[in-house]
Amino acid sequence: MEDVRIDPWNSDQSTDYGLLAEKFGLDSIDMNKIQNPSILHSRGLVFAQRDMDVVLQAARRNTPFGVLTGLMPSGRMHLGHTMVIEQAKWYQSHGADVSVAVADLESLATRGVSLDKGRKIALEQYVSNYAAMGLDPDKTQVYFQSTRPEVQRLGFRLGRRTNLSELGAIYGFEGDTNLAHVQAPLVQVGDIVHPMLNEYGGIRPIVVPVGVDQDPHIRLTRDIVSKTQWFNIKQQKNRGLLISLSLQPENLEKFGVSENGRIDRKARAAIFTNIEEKMKKQGFADIRSNPKHGTMTIPAATRDDAIRIRSELSKLEREWGGLGFMAPSSSYHRFAMGLTGGKMSSSKPETTIFLDDSMEVVRSKIMKAHSGGKATVEEHRRYGGDLTMDVAYQYLKFFFESDDVELGKIADEYQSGKILAGEMKNLCADRAEEWLLGLKEKREHWSDSLQEFLAEDAI
Repeated sequence: MEDVRIDPWNSDQSTDYGLLAEKFGLDSIDMNKIQNPSILHSRGLVFAQRDMDVVLQAARRNTPFGVLTGLMPSGRMHLGHTMVIEQAKWYQSHGADVSVAVADLESLATRGVSLDKGRKIALEQYVSNYAAMGLDPDKTQVYFQSTRPEVQRLGFRLGRRTNLSELGAIYGFEGDTNLAHVQAPLVQVGDIVHPMLNEYGGIRPIVVPVGVDQDPHIRLTRDIVSKTQWFNIKQQKNRGLLISLSLQPENLEKFGVSENGRIDRKARAAIFTNIEEKMKKQGFADIRSNPKHGTMTIPAATRDDAIRIRSELSKLEREWGGLGFMAPSSSYHRFAMGLTGGKMSSSKPETTIFLDDSMEVVRSKIMKAHSGGKATVEEHRRYGGDLTMDVAYQYLKFFFESDDVELGKIADEYQSGKILAGEMKNLCADRAEEWLLGLKEKREHWSDSLQEFLAEDAI
């Protein structure tokens, strides 16, 4: 398979989504399981996921689940950044609480942005727009990495579960990578799992909506969490689930393993009696335990049952002194095209629309954008335009046209040559102006109330 790497800090990313999904083991979105999908789902803009069933089940059962998202306070917010918030808002509409990590420590380590400047950028460029886009302040907490020591402590504690070789394989770190940069992913691991701490909502599923370039953080976190879990759950080939103890230095005594490696049968039996009681409360009557080998089989349990079983076992693990973390779920959106036809990048203003651009600048950028139209009017009328290469149409699809019927009509008329390239750009500019002016009005509404979105340790 082609050697492809994705890098959370590099805007030059692959957009071969099929290859990325295959390479990194991403699963497709099953629209039959999505209730009240957003346009990001219905238009295929959210294209992949990891363990999304976990949070969808929580939403269906009306049980708690959370969203962890974040921002890098190093520059202005642009259109591409809105896609993560649209995902977070959709999860929130289905019952999720939302935690927003301001990665001010990472910004300091990788971009050289001071903590004071990072705070100013976060509030003025991002939190103001998150409020304007419709996140619920009662179910949203924005915090800063630098003022939440629990995140940093977790980063160090969980860092014992990985090494430089693994980080190098995931992120491409080399000998000249500064150590603050190496440490940043571990702080992100702390960001992702810390909402499961008792003081931040407790054990519950956490989903992280991201662009695919952020998947290295998800993979690292899932790998580390799996190494901390005291119980393994595996689907049997025939039927049922197998639960097995994961012996680790910190749980040997609890699991009845003496210093010489012998099993304390009485202690081990007590452990399995406790687990069996938990499983019976979940409705399972047929439970086959083998305390000596540290295994338990539940023949009637299904893959869907594994989600609530994991939750119960995580709670039991924490009661016994373990971390009790569940592996995070994730969903991934496609990258929007840059205005010039390549990649969208904050460092290249000509490639994107910033949310605080003036209307004159926005219209000028769109009118200069890469077009999918033909070279002449006659040729365009005859053969029509290429939607996949037309930035104006793509921005309508990604951001500015919420009506699927209207979008379909525009697409048909452009492909048939009825709408010319210049007309498509004007249409996009009009919709963009309407969308951005509405956003500006809502920003102004929230300008004096942003503290409603801030966690206590962020004020």
